[in-house]
Amino acid sequence: MAETVTVRIPTALRPQVGGHEQVSLAGDSVKQVLTALTGEYPDLGKRLFKDENEINRFINVYLNDEDIRFLDNLDTPVKGGDELSLVPAIAGGAPRRGFTATPELP
Repeated sequence: MAETVTVRIPTALRPQVGGHEQVSLAGDSVKQVLTALTGEYPDLGKRLFKDENEINRFINVYLNDEDIRFLDNLDTPVKGGDELSLVPAIAGGAPRRGFTATPELP
């Protein structure tokens, strides 16, 4: 039987999981854990997955601080005590309109 993995839920996604900061679930791979998560919280599934085999491109998933895209993506194996972090992309950060950055000259 698979051991428990902790999934950390960011503030922006907490309304879809009843306000929980983290959820503990069992699974042998990232996909199994996230499928269990979205089975328990279907509203989250709409935001998390593009389809059953692909994470929405605006959500990054980290396994113990490693981006799963650079591991085996959804097929990345997990073990008891691992932590998955869901990190939604945040828009913005552009300078105000009409602003032009110029380097300081000596």
